[in-house]
Amino acid sequence: MKAICDFISKWMALLVLLVAGLALLKPDTFAFIDTWYINPILGLIMFGMGLTLSLQDFRIVFSNPKDVLTGCLAQFTVMPLLAWLLAKAFALPDELALGVMLVGCCPGGTSSNVITYLAKGDLALSVGMTATSTVLAPLLTPLLVWLLAGTMVDVDTLGMLMSILYVVIAPIAGGLICQRYLPKLTEKIVPYLPAFSTLMIMMVVLIVVSHNAAKLLTGGLLIVLVVMLHNLLGYAIGYLIGRLLKLSKPKRVAISVEVGMQNSGLASSLAVLHFASYPLATIPGAVFSVWHNISGALMAKWYGKGME
Repeated sequence: MKAICDFISKWMALLVLLVAGLALLKPDTFAFIDTWYINPILGLIMFGMGLTLSLQDFRIVFSNPKDVLTGCLAQFTVMPLLAWLLAKAFALPDELALGVMLVGCCPGGTSSNVITYLAKGDLALSVGMTATSTVLAPLLTPLLVWLLAGTMVDVDTLGMLMSILYVVIAPIAGGLICQRYLPKLTEKIVPYLPAFSTLMIMMVVLIVVSHNAAKLLTGGLLIVLVVMLHNLLGYAIGYLIGRLLKLSKPKRVAISVEVGMQNSGLASSLAVLHFASYPLATIPGAVFSVWHNISGALMAKWYGKGME
């Protein structure tokens, strides 16, 4: 079992890409899986994240608040603004623009800590930034979506806040409680969580792509280009911010990865829950889920080899 889990974790990017391709070519095979399942699946991923966190991880926020707050500030300014600028620059239709902005306004991705570790970045800083941005997300994500997309669509900020609370915050809290009171069980489960999270991400991609395959095939190249630029510019600007602040190389890497990688599963979930009349809004989140796992693996090798 451990060997299988290691294989799944190692080849995460390729497996997600294969699932996306399969869903794109054979959408009818998987269309029976309702989009309703995205939220419980995301909740399971967040619960697993809670199992890997501890109160110790939040201490960096108080012991080294400047670096954590710098990363979080970059997270919630760089990516939303990039999303807005790219949507305008490429004259995206409102549905796709909304989806890109949803991705940009979400907190850091759940796999950013793994990528930071592989890239020889500051893992403690990465975990601290992920935890902090996730806790801030119920307030900041709805507010930012309203500010950027409120003129295009009706944004239910309170509804989005509640969704993030029960899809993200509650499962993480459950994982923390489980870790606190069932430490032996948690210790047995944690080694399998990277593989489990990979499978869950694959399922989200499968659902979203299969339900939107026809639309993705007609306008997919443009949105793939926008998503790639959004992600890569996030990495570059995050690293540049760390360099301008004269932070150490490991801290620059952590901020770069944290800014560039988004919780795209949450973006798809919010699109399904609150923007059902705009089905294309789920597409950027699905594309980002595929792409950032590929780019994250490449960035880990680039940074890990000591590249500047």
